[in-house]
Amino acid sequence: MKPGLLIIPAILCGLLAIAGVGYLISLFNSLIQVRNNIGKAWHNIDVLLLQRNEEIPKLIDVTRAYVQYEWNVLESLTRLRTLYLTAGRTDQKTKIENELKQKMQGLKAVWEGYPDLKANELFLKLQQRISELEAAIAERRAFFNDTVTIYNIQREIFPQVIFAWMLGFRHHPLLVMLNEKGR
Repeated sequence: MKPGLLIIPAILCGLLAIAGVGYLISLFNSLIQVRNNIGKAWHNIDVLLLQRNEEIPKLIDVTRAYVQYEWNVLESLTRLRTLYLTAGRTDQKTKIENELKQKMQGLKAVWEGYPDLKANELFLKLQQRISELEAAIAERRAFFNDTVTIYNIQREIFPQVIFAWMLGFRHHPLLVMLNEKGR
């Protein structure tokens, strides 16, 4: 066999290896990009969640004057607010935010039973501020969930699922959106 004939398969194998490595690098880079987009989307929503969490104690103080026996709702909101402020990871904050949103729906149901509370000017201002924040949070929550969905799809499609599993890319939870009835 001529030595020149061995060079062509060696070159083809080398090019194939380079293409394979390039493909793996491309997969890795795309997973990193969508994972970083989750962080960016979370920081956008986190600003509003922190603002809302600053308003909750004020609302609780106003509500407390009217509602003496609804302590379980108020205490759970305070506990969740504290947990949110001390949570470090995005997935922890996501879980706490989902629970906090549900408890806020419960607090809104409590307000309905107190007409004097609904007439309080400070209460109305705080409720309006929280409603504005909730609307902005809902918009950013939708963007966050779209970003998380793209990430989860990217890490679950073949062959990326193998590569993602090997490198420790894990499923990320969505922020739950409750309707007006709290479901």
